[in-house]
Amino acid sequence: MRGTHYNRVAGQNVERLAALSDGVFAVAMTLLVLDLHSPAAALVHSEADLLAAIGGLAPRLIIYLLSFMTLGIFWVGQQTQLNALARGSRDHTWMQLGFLVCITLMPFATQLMAEFPAFRTALLLYWADIALLGAALFASWRIALRQGLVDPADTALLGEAVSRRIVIAQSLYAIGAALCLIGTGWSIGFILLVQLVYVLAPRWGVLARL
Repeated sequence: MRGTHYNRVAGQNVERLAALSDGVFAVAMTLLVLDLHSPAAALVHSEADLLAAIGGLAPRLIIYLLSFMTLGIFWVGQQTQLNALARGSRDHTWMQLGFLVCITLMPFATQLMAEFPAFRTALLLYWADIALLGAALFASWRIALRQGLVDPADTALLGEAVSRRIVIAQSLYAIGAALCLIGTGWSIGFILLVQLVYVLAPRWGVLARL
């Protein structure tokens, strides 16, 4: 009985969860940039050398921006969910902690893909982290709805829209991952396009419903 009572009261403070999440996201976003290094001075003897060296950083810069947008999109998605909660629960909190585990893996997945952009394994591991993030966020929302954690006003407003948005996004990411059968460049380009759509949030056509 005591264990049951503890489980009922554990993990109810949404503000503490949001504060922890903000810290984890901030560290993960900061770690991303550590993979970008300025050109070695010994190899630069002219303006042309410096420009060429900076140009060589372009692939890493693209992957850095891709990952920063990934984390930004998931931060917005998580905060949207947390803001809709009237209270938390033990189950929901642990699912959110699983979500944060996947956030901490993003710098590693980013570095791996930056080092081996032409290898499908690196691309698929990067996509797997995104898929796990989506699954954890989806499960968190379903737990919140099932346990009545969502404010009634937000339930009416968001309801199935949150779940639908996650499913659509993850389906697009899966298409991007599948494109690695053609080439990893196609996958990276498609995922980057998907990220830009979600960041810019266009108000026209079918894209407005993503």
